[in-house]
Amino acid sequence: MELKDLYITPFYLAIIYIVAYQLRPAVTNVYTKKYFIPALTVKVVGAIALGVLYHTLYGGDTNNYYRQAGIVYHAFGDSFAAGWELVTTSGDVTPAISKYTNQLTWFGRGNNEYFVIRVAAVFALLSFNTYTVIALMFAAITFSGMWVMYMTFAKIRPQVYKELATAVFFLPSVFFWGSGLLKDSLCLGALGWLLYSFYRGAIERRNMLRCLLTGASAVGIIFAMKIYILLAFMPPALLWVFNENSSKIRNTAVRWLSKPLFLGVGIFVALYAFTQLAAADERFNVDNIGAQSKLTSDYLQQVSAKEQGSGYNIGVQDGTIGSMVKLAPQAVVVSLFRPFLWEARNPTMALSALEALYFLVLTIRILWRVGLIKTFSAISQVPVLTLCFVFSLIFAISVGISSGNFGTLVRYKIPLMPFYLSGLYILQSIAMPMTKVRTKHLITSSSTQMART
Repeated sequence: MELKDLYITPFYLAIIYIVAYQLRPAVTNVYTKKYFIPALTVKVVGAIALGVLYHTLYGGDTNNYYRQAGIVYHAFGDSFAAGWELVTTSGDVTPAISKYTNQLTWFGRGNNEYFVIRVAAVFALLSFNTYTVIALMFAAITFSGMWVMYMTFAKIRPQVYKELATAVFFLPSVFFWGSGLLKDSLCLGALGWLLYSFYRGAIERRNMLRCLLTGASAVGIIFAMKIYILLAFMPPALLWVFNENSSKIRNTAVRWLSKPLFLGVGIFVALYAFTQLAAADERFNVDNIGAQSKLTSDYLQQVSAKEQGSGYNIGVQDGTIGSMVKLAPQAVVVSLFRPFLWEARNPTMALSALEALYFLVLTIRILWRVGLIKTFSAISQVPVLTLCFVFSLIFAISVGISSGNFGTLVRYKIPLMPFYLSGLYILQSIAMPMTKVRTKHLITSSSTQMART
């Protein structure tokens, strides 16, 4: 951070809030309006806080992204054509950009980090290469995805719009790690838009072309940085669409006859996407997934040894799918409910431990009040619960096994946290419904608002 951050940032911050206040009437209703500005504010605070922490204490990815985006920014100053080629290149080095690519550690075909540098470089052009402003722009575009995620859940279950706001916006790890100049911010925002596109286009069947384009863009963004999010999200999302559409068929015979068709199409799409991904990237070949997970876990455990106790060990991996299956229960526990309070070694781990404790207490409390049989029945019968919990479990297993380090786990797991907590709140509301009058008003208002967006 530099002196210019202090006098340029307030100007851009004012613009962001002016735009937000102008947009708020179009994207909120009487119940959700009060959360719009506070939700944006925590994203802003998270982006700035992350920058301050990394620039003063830790160093790390966000600083590296900024430095390398600065190289592209200066390339624009030398030659707009060279700068634009750096932003749009497919990874090939040409004479026009070679002197810049030699300075870029993360440049190259298939390099996940370079996508973040492209986006940051464009924002740098709009902000005189000011770190804090770039971070605020990341926060703003991430907030847009988080807001449509919230409105999607609120449309499905408006009875718990207050609790859903907590689940989506106000978890400290989510707004801290998911707001600033990091891959996690862009992935989280894109995931929100992908959820919205599925619901609006494939389930409500409105604005289908726009949703197709939006969903494809979201897939492209996530694919460019963290493919494993798509691998975890797409199967339950397709199952969600299948369940929602089959439940709308009133004729029982037709519904049961259509189920194999819907399910077959969903399985075919999922398998086709996976095989194409495996062909493009050998890390996702079925034979290599276990080995790749073991390699990642071993590396992060070595890193954790240098970080004085931030690592964890849930069992021995031998690089096979079978060993991953055996470690799945421990992986779910570590992703959702750890670190425990006594495992915290620094302030950020302590904050994560408090969140994990909250998840544990809330899970036990809701399961106790709802009951195991009713819980599994609701998850199997309510499509949105199937989506939330299946995605959360798949994602928890993947990051829990591959991380091996609480410091990285707290960042890796933030995509699952809004889904898991939203699922808990929706489950609780189904088991203990509100009064019919209150529910009717909420559904009517939510439907009116979603029709405008």
